[in-house]
Amino acid sequence: MTFRITREKGSRARAMLRLEGRVVAEWAALLERECSELLRSSTPVSLDLAGVGFVDRAGVEALERLSRAGVEIRCPSGAVASVLLGEGVRVLRDADDAHDRRP
Repeated sequence: MTFRITREKGSRARAMLRLEGRVVAEWAALLERECSELLRSSTPVSLDLAGVGFVDRAGVEALERLSRAGVEIRCPSGAVASVLLGEGVRVLRDADDAHDRRP
């Protein structure tokens, strides 16, 4: 598996997209398209990066643009969160708590 986007069921007020795999150049545009469609329909978007193991430069840049557009990026502490924070991307690091509350 290289990359997967799954829309979590839950609140209709906010779209939660769970990402798995690697956010790299070949998938960054797909991620931005998915988020842009939701944002155009005035749906707030949250990305759960708990399942992401690697982000390349294009992925960081895409996530930075999405963050500036108002997308909430959730990522537990770890290498991916460190890279994003080091690049100035706003990251909420409580996604691991959300996973613990799932039934």
